[in-house]
Amino acid sequence: MHLGRRGLAAVLALALAAPALTMPTLAREPVPEAQPEALGFAPDRLDRLTRTFQGYVDRGELPGAVLLIARDDRIAYYRAFGHRDAARTQPMTTDSIFRLASMTKPIVSVAAMILYEENRLDLAAPVERYLPEFKGMKVRTETRNPTTGEVTVTLEPQRRIMTVQDLLRHTSGIVYPPRIGVGAVPELYRQAGIPDRTKPLAAMITAIAQQPLASQPGEVFEYSLSTDVLGRIVEVVSGMPLDRFVAERITGPLGMASTGFSVPQSEAARIAQALPNPALPALSDPTVPPVFLSGGGGMVGTAADYLRFAGMLLHNGAFDGGRLLAPSTVALMTADALSPSIRYAPRMLTAWGDIAPTPAMGQGFGLGFAVRTETGRNPLPGSVGSYYWTGAFGTTFYVDPKERMISIMMIQTQSGAPNDIYRRAMRQLTYQALVKP
Repeated sequence: MHLGRRGLAAVLALALAAPALTMPTLAREPVPEAQPEALGFAPDRLDRLTRTFQGYVDRGELPGAVLLIARDDRIAYYRAFGHRDAARTQPMTTDSIFRLASMTKPIVSVAAMILYEENRLDLAAPVERYLPEFKGMKVRTETRNPTTGEVTVTLEPQRRIMTVQDLLRHTSGIVYPPRIGVGAVPELYRQAGIPDRTKPLAAMITAIAQQPLASQPGEVFEYSLSTDVLGRIVEVVSGMPLDRFVAERITGPLGMASTGFSVPQSEAARIAQALPNPALPALSDPTVPPVFLSGGGGMVGTAADYLRFAGMLLHNGAFDGGRLLAPSTVALMTADALSPSIRYAPRMLTAWGDIAPTPAMGQGFGLGFAVRTETGRNPLPGSVGSYYWTGAFGTTFYVDPKERMISIMMIQTQSGAPNDIYRRAMRQLTYQALVKP
C-alpha cells in the first residue's frame, strides 16, 4: 500500500477524532505489498529474513518480533513472529506495542526542531537561557601525580558554555549513570539517584544541574541524558508537558495513533513483553502513566507508527500533503554534527561496535541519531547519508534516502540483552534481499 495522501489522511482523521493524549482502540495498519519484487526485493532472499527470525523464536531466544521494510512508500515486507507474552499464550501481531527506549530520542529531537523552526528555540543559545539552574555548572577534571599516583580532583569553569545543539548531538558533558556511563561522574549520578523515575522531569533536571559535567561542552561525544534535558527545554519553551506537545505536534498530525508515553489499560493486551531475566532490570509497565516523562527513552509505539515518523523524515519533513519540518531542517538533523576534533568517551569506543558514531565506523552523529558518512569501514551495509538509531529493549529503525528505503525491527528484551545480534541480522538480511536499484 502507498503511505501517501489517501492512506495517511485516513490515519490522521482517526487520530484527530481521539483526545490528544489517549490512544484510540483501533489502530490502522498498513497492508503488505503483495509483490516485493516490484520494489526491488528478491522473495527467496526475503525468506532468509523469515527463517532467521523464526529460528530465534523457535530456539527460545526471543518471544517474538515484528519486522517491517518499506521502499518507495510501499510495504515490501511486514511480518510478526512468535508471541508477545513471555508465557507464549498470545500470538505476536503487527499492531503490538513496544517500549521504544532510545528510539524516543529522534521523536523528541524533532519536537525541539519544530520549536527551532518557529524561532522559539535557538540551537546556538546556552542551555542556561532556558534552564537557569544550569548556570555556573563546572567540569570535573582529574590530574594524577606521576610520582605518587595521587589523584587531584578539580572543578573547572566551562570554556564554552553548553548549548542546545550540544544536547542534540550528545556533546554536552552530561552523562548516563553506570550501566551506560563509566567513570566518576556517572557514579555521582548513581549516588544522587539520577534518573529517579518517581519524580517529574523538572526535578530530575535540577538534580543533573547539581552535578559536575564529565567533559568540556563540545569536546567529547558521550551518549547521555542530554535528550531528557532537551525534553525539559521543550516543556519550558512550549509551555506544555512533553507528552502533550509530542501528541499535538508530532504523533497526532502523523497519525501515530498507538504511540505515546503510556498505554491505556484497554490496550494492555497489545504490549509486547520480554523473556524474564532476573539478572537484568525488569521492564516498566506502560499502562501506568509515568511521573518522569523521559525524552531519552520513555515512549511506546508500533512498527506501523514509527514507519510514519521515519517516512516523514525520508520525505524531508513532508507527510500526506502536510509538512512537519522544512527540508533544510531535516538536512541539518541528518548531517554529521560532530567536529573532526571530537573525542569519545571510552565506552563509545569499546562497547558500541558498529553503532559507534566514529570515523573508524564510517559514521557520525546528527541531531538525534547516527548518520552514515562512509560506504566502507562499517561492517554493515548501508548508503552514505543513511541515518538510524536503536533502543535498549531491542527496537531499531534505519532510513536509507539513496535507496528510498526504511527498515524497522521491533523486539522486546530486557536492557543488556545481546540485541546487536538481532539488529545486525535485520540490516544484513534486508540489504542482501534488495537486488534492484
